[in-house]
Amino acid sequence: MDLGIAGKTALVCAASRGLGYACAHALAREGVSVTIVARTKADIEKAAQEIASATGSTVTPVAADVTTAEGRAAALAACPQPDILVTNAGGPPPGDFRDWARDDWIAALDANMLSPIELIKATVDGMIERGFGRIVNITSGAVKAPIPILGLSNGARAGLTGFIAGLSRETVKHNVTINNLLPGPFETARLEGTLKAAADKQGQPVEEVRREREQGNPARRFGDPREFGDACAFLCAACSGFMTGQNILLDGGAYPGTL
Repeated sequence: MDLGIAGKTALVCAASRGLGYACAHALAREGVSVTIVARTKADIEKAAQEIASATGSTVTPVAADVTTAEGRAAALAACPQPDILVTNAGGPPPGDFRDWARDDWIAALDANMLSPIELIKATVDGMIERGFGRIVNITSGAVKAPIPILGLSNGARAGLTGFIAGLSRETVKHNVTINNLLPGPFETARLEGTLKAAADKQGQPVEEVRREREQGNPARRFGDPREFGDACAFLCAACSGFMTGQNILLDGGAYPGTL
């Protein structure tokens, strides 16, 4: 299927590995010139080389932290007028809300709500002027089914979701769509860390915890990041202009609700 985005430009955040990397790779495969951002210079440069070699597309690495004003400025300096924006940032740490101070909440909001909004603010008007734009926010399955120990993430990402619900209905008449992708368990370094922490806490081997969690998912497995990247690329397609303001859950069927 030709997604009709060859020759477009994209800015993809937190793309040195995991889901951001998968999204950047899928877009580059479709002929999109991609600027990828992550904090660690060596990691983002390695990712850029891999993606460019595999796809033949132009891939520009930027070592920056998009949760800071300086980092966003660096990313936008490298890609000031993207046709496609994929926002992404690591989630805040787990814990008990009784232990969180105001600074903890502000840090979570800065990373997982306000930073995506600032990037959208900086790029959406250009998309409107050009008559094409695709914005995809990588949030979390916790937006639909909150995880008790991830209260900071639940709150910040839900705030972004509410904001997008309104804005996305204002921009779609200009062929600028904004949607959210909600990952469940995918084979990423973050998942490996979560499994190890759970195994240590339970006094079980990591392999046993992994097996239990895989079997607890209706798909009987964890997701392949490439599946996530493909979903992102489809949302960015020229033919996806009638889909906006949606929260698309990729979790192997783990969420049990009808709606």
